[in-house]
Amino acid sequence: MDSLWWFVGAMALGIVEVFTLDLTFAMLAGGAIAGGVAALLGLPWWVCVIIACAVAALLLFTLRPWLLKSIRAKGEVIETNTAALVGAVARTLDPVSEIAGRVKLNGEVWSARTRDDAPAIEEGTEVTVLEIRGATAIVEPEKED
Repeated sequence: MDSLWWFVGAMALGIVEVFTLDLTFAMLAGGAIAGGVAALLGLPWWVCVIIACAVAALLLFTLRPWLLKSIRAKGEVIETNTAALVGAVARTLDPVSEIAGRVKLNGEVWSARTRDDAPAIEEGTEVTVLEIRGATAIVEPEKED
């Protein structure tokens, strides 16, 4: 009966993995399955816990990096959310300095700042997004070719 809880836990971790798609919970589920097998063999609960932890750690630090690397090698990773905005071109709506400013980026108005010690950027200038910090775009003037 004790082994049943290990397998229920593995199933719950598998369900969480379906929503995260990070392979972390899948590796933990593998550890739970190993703990369940140990419980089926009649080993004491503390040995089952050690086996589950050891197998989960082994999977996390050996199999997971290899799987992530092979998944990413098969196709281009499409950036989404704020990561997709890095490198995008925007237009300043106000003068942008290291303490204040706004830009029009992808049809939306964003607060914007320059990098520390960078000169202010005039209104109406096209800028490139260097990074997103929270809800603020860090920008610099677009380079002329």
